[in-house]
Parts: sequence; C-alpha cells; structure tokens
Amino acid sequence: MIYLTRREHFCSSHQLSNPKFSDKENFEIYGKCAYPHGHGHNYELEVTVTGDPDRDTGMILDLKKLSEIIDKEILEKVDHKHLNIDVDFLKGIIPTAENLCVVFWKILEPKITAGKLYSIKVYETPNNYAEYRGGK
Repeated sequence: MIYLTRREHFCSSHQLSNPKFSDKENFEIYGKCAYPHGHGHNYELEVTVTGDPDRDTGMILDLKKLSEIIDKEILEKVDHKHLNIDVDFLKGIIPTAENLCVVFWKILEPKITAGKLYSIKVYETPNNYAEYRGGK
C-alpha cells in the first residue's frame, strides 16, 4: 500500500467563538482566536490518498488532478477569506483546525475517485495541526 500526499496552502482569517458562551468564556477558551474581528493564519493543507499504483501509469492518481480537485473544491472558497463570514460550507461551524479537517474530508472524499482518501491535515501554524482519517 502506498500513501501519496499533496500539500497546498491558503491564507484565511477566522474567529473562534461559541454563541452559547459569554465573550469572557470564549476568550478564556480560545484566547486571541476569539477576537471579535478575528485574526489570520497561513494554513497548510495536506491531503493523503492511499492505494496501489496503476500497472500502466505507475501512479495511484495524477497529483496534478488531485491539486485541481483541492483547488476547485477547497482553496478557491477559503483562500483570502474570513472563514466565519465568507465560506458557505462553514456557516454555523466553529472553524477550528479540527472542524476544518472534517468538513474538507466530507467535500473531498466523494471527489477522489482514484485511490482512497486516507487523511486530511490542516496546519494552523508550523507547530500546530489537526489530522482526520474519516469516520464519524
């Protein structure tokens, strides 16, 4: 079994807050991510597909095709956007790295027809990332 990964990047702003919590509670939980007007990150997105290489091409799938899917389905909609305000598929979702992984999975999984989606990683910073491998 081979694991093939494509890394992309996007820049977005977000605000982390739960409407069930007071402003004080949100700030205690989310820190600067709870600022009323949000703040930005230079995100890294890794999409990993697994499978056996095709005997004729030697590839699980064409990485250019994977990049095009990621760009069309995710990057065009989130790059240089405020995730809470500008991105329809994130309405009502607290845009943590964890939640971004799950939402991106739901969008990409049916679009990847060669190989099988194995994992989604979203890096908010070089030191902090979330990873999702499907499931509930």
